[in-house]
Amino acid sequence: MNEAANTSEPQATVLQSALRGLACKCPRCGQGKLYAGFLTLAPCCERCGLDYAFIDSGDGPAIFIIMLAGAIVVGCALVVEVKYQPPYWLHAVLWLPLILATTLLPLRAMKSLLIALQFHHKAAPGRLVDRAK
Repeated sequence: MNEAANTSEPQATVLQSALRGLACKCPRCGQGKLYAGFLTLAPCCERCGLDYAFIDSGDGPAIFIIMLAGAIVVGCALVVEVKYQPPYWLHAVLWLPLILATTLLPLRAMKSLLIALQFHHKAAPGRLVDRAK
């Protein structure tokens, strides 16, 4: 399908776009897969044909995840250290798996959420306007 064929459809709400993103689905139709691999984007939607070339989430998803995971892991580590004072090797055993779980598991959904919101708000790189015309 071409992109002009879907212009008569009503635009999704922000909530619908966010849910499509969290489900890792196409930001336009909500049915096609967004990813071809773990974090590798598919070239286009297999359902509606939306070309994913516009997508540029950059480092945004990783920054959000690092900030959230850091707060969770450091908070938990401080509580355990103050309350129980375990040996350092036990800290490594406890917090390394938690770090991996809190960073890798939500990364895919966060990336697709930001992609869906970028599509919903029609975000694009800034362009200079030629006022001479």
